[in-house]
Amino acid sequence: MLFPTGIFAIFFAVVFLGHWSLVRFRPEWHRAFLLVANLAFYAFWSVELCGALLLVGLWTWGIGLLAGRGGPRRWLWLGIAGALAWLFWFKYTNFFLQEVVARLDWLGIGPIPLLDIVLPVGVSFYVFQAISYMVDAHEGTAEPEPSPLNVLVYLTFFPHLAAGPIVRAAHFLPQLHTPPDRFRIPVAMACILILGGLFKKMVIASELATGIVDPVFRDPSAHGALDIWLATYGYTIQIFCDFSAYSDMAIGFAALLGYHFPKNFDQPFRALSLSEFWRRWHISLSFWLRDYVYIRCFGGNRRNAGFALMATMVLGGIWHGAAWTFVLWGLVHGVALWIERLLGGKERPAGRVARVVRWGITFHIVVFAFVLFRAHDLAGFGAMMAGLFAFDLPSESATWRLLALALLGLSFHFWPADLRERVEARARRLPPLLLGALAGAALLLILQAGPEGVAPFIYFQF
Repeated sequence: MLFPTGIFAIFFAVVFLGHWSLVRFRPEWHRAFLLVANLAFYAFWSVELCGALLLVGLWTWGIGLLAGRGGPRRWLWLGIAGALAWLFWFKYTNFFLQEVVARLDWLGIGPIPLLDIVLPVGVSFYVFQAISYMVDAHEGTAEPEPSPLNVLVYLTFFPHLAAGPIVRAAHFLPQLHTPPDRFRIPVAMACILILGGLFKKMVIASELATGIVDPVFRDPSAHGALDIWLATYGYTIQIFCDFSAYSDMAIGFAALLGYHFPKNFDQPFRALSLSEFWRRWHISLSFWLRDYVYIRCFGGNRRNAGFALMATMVLGGIWHGAAWTFVLWGLVHGVALWIERLLGGKERPAGRVARVVRWGITFHIVVFAFVLFRAHDLAGFGAMMAGLFAFDLPSESATWRLLALALLGLSFHFWPADLRERVEARARRLPPLLLGALAGAALLLILQAGPEGVAPFIYFQF
């Protein structure tokens, strides 16, 4: 079930009315209602995998009780191993078998058939949340939940279930302990986030995808250099608009139900260094990797920081997908972060020219790493890189409209950082009927401007 669809609008209207009715009249039932709603949302993709999702939730809850508050560490390791085994089975089994098959073919041994495994939507996100809950419960930064209901609602909460943000247990679980306040729904903020997300997804991301990115990455050899350059930059803008749109809408829908999610994007393409970029891009994953992998697994700055950075980023690449392109994407970022640390220097150089140079270097490392991220395989990446200089072929897809959309998506990073808060403050002073009319008009304009149909969000595949 995709956010920008009529079926989701009906689903959310039913959940909104049912949730707030229960909060008012039968508050002891509102969490059970949310769990049913979460499972119904997930059932649109797979009824069978709803049971699997519940099993992961119960496993997480049980390990939290056994390992919580400094309990035996063996239970924590068992819990993490079980969660990672679940992730590995669905996401990496066939990749591993493919690599084994390639080696066996070289030795003259017959092929091994691949398994018919369906990747559950959002499996990477809910597994990472499960791990953070178990670790935090063990270390005492989150209280182990005596009842499984709260843990199940936390892991399956439908706004962030499919593609994040990765919400920490210590942030979200306390919000479930008491019913939300129906008199403090941030309607203006939620409307701005949801409408802004719809615009980024339906107008910018979808148009760039269908107009230039998908055709060029599908067959780079059939396109000229201008098309490939625009597709290279266009995908960087597309993935930002697509993913930040999902995060904004998830935050907005959660807010309408009375729950707070942390910000997941903070104008990442204005960063002057790779480390600053990762503090602004997919913030929930960046801080998860920092806290649970870089520091806890590799010792952070206390040990070989260069190795720790590269290993963390490679694991971050593998988390995104079972392909060598993702491994190399993570390695590129890891090596760049390591070199950046070796060179030292201020993140905010004093001179304007120095800032522009730093921005240009950082932005283009991100852009060309994203070509690896998007390419189907290493051969496709090589074809894209070679095509950047294929001026002997005509460029028929590049248009001023697509270029304008890409520049608009990039411009979001240089608007005032508090612009949304300013608009929200003014919107809160409007009469409710006028606010609703403006939101409805904006929705109609977005629906009119966007293409027919809605493609799945990019991060659904992760």
